[in-house]
Amino acid sequence: MNATGAPGDLTQATHTRGGIGESTLRPDGRLKVTGEFAYSSDMWHEDMLWGHTLRSTVAHAAIRAVDIAEALAVPGVHAVLTWDDLPTAVKCYGLEIQDTPVLAHGKVRHHGEPVALVAADHPETARRAAAKIRVDYAELPVITDEASATAPGAVLVHEGRTDHHAAHVPHPNIVHRQPIVRGDAAAAAERAEVIVRGEYVFGMQDQAFLGPESGLAIPCDDGGVELYIATQWLHSDLAQIAPVLGLPEEKVRMTLSGVGGAFGGREDLSMQIHACLLALRTGRPVKMVYNRFESFFGHVHRHPARLAYEHGATRDGRLTHVRARIVLDGGAYASSSPAVVGNAASLAVGPYAVDAVDIEALALYTNNPPCGAMRGFGAVQACFAYEAQMDRVAARLGLDPVEFRRLNAMEQGTLMPTGQRVDSPAPVAELLRRVRARPLPPERQWETAGGDADIRALPGGLSNTTHGEGVVRGVGYAVGIKNVGFSEGFDDYSTARVRMEAVNGTPVATVHTAMAEVGQGGVTVHAQIARTELGIAQVVIQPADTRVGSAGGTSASRQTYVTGGAVKHACEQIREQVLERGRRRFGSYHPAWATAELLLEDGKVVTETGEALASLADVLGDEAIETEVEWRHRPTQPLDRITGQGDGHVQYSFAAHRAVVEVDVELGLVKVVELACAQDVGKALNPLSVTGQIQGGTTQGLGVAVMEEILVDPVTAKVRNPSFTDYLIPTILDTPAIPVDMLELADQHAPYGLRGVGEAPTLSSTPAVLAAIRDATGLELNRTPVRPEHLTGTAGS
Repeated sequence: MNATGAPGDLTQATHTRGGIGESTLRPDGRLKVTGEFAYSSDMWHEDMLWGHTLRSTVAHAAIRAVDIAEALAVPGVHAVLTWDDLPTAVKCYGLEIQDTPVLAHGKVRHHGEPVALVAADHPETARRAAAKIRVDYAELPVITDEASATAPGAVLVHEGRTDHHAAHVPHPNIVHRQPIVRGDAAAAAERAEVIVRGEYVFGMQDQAFLGPESGLAIPCDDGGVELYIATQWLHSDLAQIAPVLGLPEEKVRMTLSGVGGAFGGREDLSMQIHACLLALRTGRPVKMVYNRFESFFGHVHRHPARLAYEHGATRDGRLTHVRARIVLDGGAYASSSPAVVGNAASLAVGPYAVDAVDIEALALYTNNPPCGAMRGFGAVQACFAYEAQMDRVAARLGLDPVEFRRLNAMEQGTLMPTGQRVDSPAPVAELLRRVRARPLPPERQWETAGGDADIRALPGGLSNTTHGEGVVRGVGYAVGIKNVGFSEGFDDYSTARVRMEAVNGTPVATVHTAMAEVGQGGVTVHAQIARTELGIAQVVIQPADTRVGSAGGTSASRQTYVTGGAVKHACEQIREQVLERGRRRFGSYHPAWATAELLLEDGKVVTETGEALASLADVLGDEAIETEVEWRHRPTQPLDRITGQGDGHVQYSFAAHRAVVEVDVELGLVKVVELACAQDVGKALNPLSVTGQIQGGTTQGLGVAVMEEILVDPVTAKVRNPSFTDYLIPTILDTPAIPVDMLELADQHAPYGLRGVGEAPTLSSTPAVLAAIRDATGLELNRTPVRPEHLTGTAGS
């Protein structure tokens, strides 16, 4: 600003770099790939103790006694806590149903349930002390499946249920049940010229995040506690933690620490309450870190499922009806099972136009490990089954499986089975066309110029089990539909606080939300939004904590939509205040201040034609501008309990895959050669990040297709493979080329027209791989994952 108060000399504005639509690099990327990023497990505090959890060794048993005397006598032990030491009458927690005890009391309901806590001055001391706790169990019959859960006289996993679902389920061992009925499926079945029925089994998948559960609790002088934690939703954790501790929420101060992946597995509490209890009891900071073995017991998993489907069609390939029954195993506690049931039911038909549907989805209480949120959230299991059905119906009709899908594909305006009209682009047929149109990868890629086989390109890879004999290629296709955002009437909102000020003559924006950055790149996108809306280069992202309002969970592919929407709205308010201040200060120097549509670009206030009126530093002066907003998407509705009708979802996303596999049919080994994806992303705010999300989701779908499954003993309900030695996940050698074709068909209801992208590719990748293996082998293959014995006919031998 010059001495007269008029704005100083300015050049014409240019487009601000690093805004939406650009592949801006993420600020934590280099630190993560070089090993310098500070994860939650890296935290340290002077004088801290180490916490450890004693877990049940049986799946279902009455607890007759817990003897902690020997543990307390171990030198270096500062506290041993059981149920009796909990400070308030609130001793259970849960996302929707508060049925999960902080520490087991009376009985344990699953293998690995927390029973007692130890704090000691060394982690090994805490572990040895926990091993000295004596628990007297009287084992009870285990409930492991629908037959045992609903049999006459079945043992109840939870007696005396009073939750809001209890009065609406046919048996107390059913957590929630959701029918979806539209049209007359019975009459449609009479008209059908072809009817295909199938039964399918989906295995229990683990989120397998690489950063284990960890946190640091620090007691405060005012009687409160600070908790540094890796989580997906700070405020949801807070609402469950504070009542158990007997503290007001403002005395439980939570800060997000470095998160090493999540995928749904950090939506539920793990050691949050335990660390706080030990810190408050000892008056010392307490750190807890699970090892990999304990991590398998410390979080929920993807629901295993049994699915029965019936599809009817006319001879010319039009679907007449779909009937389905989906049974999800929720394990010992409810977690997010009710919402998973709603998703599985409402998305059970897939991205197809079908006038008559009769769907039933339910989740069981069993003594198996608790299951809850995982990427895809109920839609994954359904997609595996309905896409297998689509292939089988096409084969019965003698139709090409891709053209059969395209013939029945939904489009904008189609009614969902819930009666909700799809009111934004639904390019299902186009996605299928695109993946099919891609050139196929060359065959026999293992052959080299010298005649030797490159075993890395063969089924079995470096195990050197085959050199190409018995290898058959297969190609398969699948497409899926996933909802975006929280559904069924949930008040889905996010809070953003944005501050803009001049620092040493440079305009700087500070963005503060409670969004959990779990690897999805939200911090990158928030900075891009602020640069775009405020026309500046310098943006600071504050650490996520509970000093700002809730951002909701980093789940349901919602954060860019909802918290991004909140940041955008807050920045728009800041922009209006900046322009108003500029008009007051400089309006008399240029008529455009009063008459033109003004923009913020490249650190300046400019007209639509690019004429610069003032620098933002001059407009701001020494006084910052700050605002905080809550932003909500369009409201949704609960689904009717009887018919399942209602506008339950705010947005849908679509992805299609083509899988190319090579199978050694003699040894039962599978090599996925390529897994191409086409997906409508609405608007790619950061194309590189979007591509990464699509490739990551695709890889998790590949994992559950051919290798990933938590094995639970059907007699004892004990987990058999709680380690990465025995629970296999795809490595870089297992992951194929994943070419991505992005459509950008804007959803007019969403910020920038974007769609949530993270989950949809997890759906269709699994059935595409299964379809390709079926194509190569001619086998039916109605379960995931496919193992070698399923391909060689030696299963059970």
